[in-house]
Amino acid sequence: MAGHRFDVAWTFSLVALFFLRAHCFYLPGVAPEDFKKGDPLLVKVNKLTSTKTQLPYSYYFLPFCQPEHIVDSAENLGEVLRGDRIENSPYVFKMREPQMCNIVCRKILDKKAAKAFKEKINDEYRVNMILDNLPLVVPIRRPDQENAVVYQYGYHVGLRGQYAGSKEEKHFIHNHLTFTVKYHKDPLSGSARIVGFEVKPFSVKHEYEGEWNEKTRLTTCDPHAKRAVTSSESPQEVEEKKEIIFTYDVEFQESDIKWASRWDTYLLMADDQIHWFSIVNSLMIVLFLSGMVAMIMLRTLYRDISKYNQLETQEEAQEETGWKLVHGDVFRPPANSDLLCVYVGTGVQFFGMILVMMIFSLLGFLSPSNRGGLMTAMLLLWVFMGLFAGYSSARLYKLFKGTEWKKITLKTAFMFPATVFAIFFVLNALIWGQKSSGAVPFGTMFALVLLWFGISVPLVFVGSYFGFKKPATEDPVKTNKIPRQIPEQAWYMNPAFSILIGGILPFGAVFIELFFILTSIWLHQFYYIFGFLFIVFVILIITCAEITVVLCYFQLCSEDYLWWWRSYLTSGSSAFYLFLYAAFYFFTKLEITKAVSGVLYFGYMLIISYSFFVLTGTIGFYACFWFTRLIYSSVKID
Repeated sequence: MAGHRFDVAWTFSLVALFFLRAHCFYLPGVAPEDFKKGDPLLVKVNKLTSTKTQLPYSYYFLPFCQPEHIVDSAENLGEVLRGDRIENSPYVFKMREPQMCNIVCRKILDKKAAKAFKEKINDEYRVNMILDNLPLVVPIRRPDQENAVVYQYGYHVGLRGQYAGSKEEKHFIHNHLTFTVKYHKDPLSGSARIVGFEVKPFSVKHEYEGEWNEKTRLTTCDPHAKRAVTSSESPQEVEEKKEIIFTYDVEFQESDIKWASRWDTYLLMADDQIHWFSIVNSLMIVLFLSGMVAMIMLRTLYRDISKYNQLETQEEAQEETGWKLVHGDVFRPPANSDLLCVYVGTGVQFFGMILVMMIFSLLGFLSPSNRGGLMTAMLLLWVFMGLFAGYSSARLYKLFKGTEWKKITLKTAFMFPATVFAIFFVLNALIWGQKSSGAVPFGTMFALVLLWFGISVPLVFVGSYFGFKKPATEDPVKTNKIPRQIPEQAWYMNPAFSILIGGILPFGAVFIELFFILTSIWLHQFYYIFGFLFIVFVILIITCAEITVVLCYFQLCSEDYLWWWRSYLTSGSSAFYLFLYAAFYFFTKLEITKAVSGVLYFGYMLIISYSFFVLTGTIGFYACFWFTRLIYSSVKID
């Protein structure tokens, strides 16, 4: 017996370890590259990003130093949608060969260039670079913890400040970069793999003697005199007709970190405790709801049904048989049944997409080293899940005695995607108007439409065909020809009130995790704790199902049989709270000042909230559908 308990505990520990530490390993999809001493290391540049504007720009949008020929790296669909623009750069290193004070180029700013740099410095733009698929980070020591370092992605284009004794604010550019490349050396072959890419940016007004030419030696930064840049004491100002000299150092550091775990330092979360608190908070809600559902089940299926023919008083009959009195109307098709079928089908499509994506993420297929992988996977899964959308909407349509299955199929294939596409198109036009690299090019837009019309729509039709071909699901009780009058309801059973109450608990179960997701999207941080996210997703499913069943039972007990739409809207109303939380997050956590950026934020959050509504509404609907069929099939109606 003790041995059996040990096995169970060991198995549970392994499962828990797999889920909660899923971000420790990954299947990167790229083989590690070995570099020998002296091998060239090509640094690539990515987009310029800002949390203040949320509008990415290509690196060469600003007049930085350029290589002879700018070459675009091939980007996947997800990268293009994220606004990534990966290009080559004039920074070329040699493996394990330190360099000091390398001059990249000299620029004299015209009015337009000075204005562009100042605007980007004001908006706190960061420069992102990539070496061997690792993003460039700036290490920052945490003052509250000894030896604790946090990493910020990319370095600031520049900073604002004042000269001593002056009140006038000036703009200074980071024109000297001290790179640190960390590598793990193989003691047998002598080759090395890159495991870290860090930078310390400085602003330095470089000086030199005589006229400028290709062989000019700087007096502020000289490898021959071993004079390195260690501070920004005499910074480089950004003004029209000012000369800026761009320089860099490279140093190499051997590291104990192995290539397979090189992302761990990037992904380490200092707030694991908050995630655990989130899980415990959500589990408390689930336990409370599960207790209520268990009581209702025991009451309805055991006491109600066994005493159905042994009622003593009229008062007890009213209390015990409220839900049985509406047996002749409970499966009457609702108003706008076509629309309900469409929304349920779309919700199934969403549910399938998220479930498969979560499993892929847990297995490590969607690691951050595969930039844009998550977005690409979501789009492709959405397209292929059209099969299940068509099937489920057609099954429900047939249950409602519908005959025009092609009409419902077209609505399922077009309604939700067309709404989202219309919002996306307007937002994309705004981004395009700002000349941002975040604007989706025409070719990519065409590819999205092709995925929709070429794959998703036909799959919805295939699913609908098979769903409608199957015999209709039989109702457990017959529906009366004349609808029963619904008695006047208590104030707390008012549809609007109960629907809004129903959305609070599902939202409450996920809102802490939601904070981290919003931070990763809008503050450009990595989110890679899919173990926690998967548990929260399971809790969300249970919470949506249970709150809908509880409120559906109370509704039926008060002889109100209009549960079809109410069940969908009850858990779906959590999307309303999600959007309110998004507004709260915007005003408390973000420093967005531009009107266009604000419209972008609320536009994208509207799409996310609408998607959340469809997902949670469908979960609630199917839970209530299962519950009503279960209780009415368990009792014999005379």
